Amino acid sequence: IGEVAAVSLAQQGARIIFTARDRHRAGETFKKLNRANPNAGHLYHLADLSLLSEMKRVAAALAEEPRIDVLVNNAGALFNRREETADGLERSFALNHMSYFVITNMLLEKLQASGDARIVSTASGAHRGSKLDFDDLQSEKGFRGFRVYSKTKLCNILFTRELARRLAASRVTANCLHPGFVATRFGDQSGGIVGKLVGVAKNVGAISPEEGAKTIIYLASSPDVAGVSG
Repeated sequence: IGEVAAVSLAQQGARIIFTARDRHRAGETFKKLNRANPNAGHLYHLADLSLLSEMKRVAAALAEEPRIDVLVNNAGALFNRREETADGLERSFALNHMSYFVITNMLLEKLQASGDARIVSTASGAHRGSKLDFDDLQSEKGFRGFRVYSKTKLCNILFTRELARRLAASRVTANCLHPGFVATRFGDQSGGIVGKLVGVAKNVGAISPEEGAKTIIYLASSPDVAGVSG
C-alpha cells in the first residue's frame, strides 16, 4: 500500500522520497514513480528501519531536504517469534513503533518550517482490545505474534494522539489510519502458524492494495482534512 500511495501522490505532482529494505523492489518502485511524475527528482533510501542507527541515518538524510510537506509512516511487520534487534528491542516494537517515533521526532523541526505539513501514520484496527504493560514493553514475559503486533498498533495510535496534542499550536497535523485487511506481502515472512493463517485469510477476505492505500492518499493530500488532527 505504501507503493500504491506513493505512485498516486506522484501522479498528483508530488516529489517522493521513500525507504525500502530490498534494492530490487526499491528500483521497481522508483521506475513507477518516474513514469508517474518524470522530472520530480524522486529519491529512495535503503534501510532496515528496525534498527535505531538506520532510523536516525534516514531521518538525518531527510532533514537535509529543503522542505517536507507530508511524512507517511508506513513501515511494519508481524513476526511469529520473539527476536531482539541489536539495540535490545523486541523487533516488532522497534519496527512498528520506534521507527515512527524516532523519524517523526527528528523531522518535526523541518515539518514545522514547511508550514501546513501533515504526518500520516498507518496503524490498524488490530489495536482493539490491546493494553500496554509499561513494565514489559519488549514482551519478555510472553510472546504471541499477533498480540504483540496489536500492541504496536496501539502504540501508533497513542503516539499520534499525543503528537497532535503537542502540535496543536502549529500548522502540522498528525493522523493515523486503519487501511483495512489488504492483500499485500504483509505477513508472508512471519513463519509458523501465523504466516499460514494470514495467507489463508488474504485469499478469503482481503481488499486490494489500491483500496488499502486510499486512506493514506486521502490523509496525505485531500483538502477535506486540512487542519484536522489527532
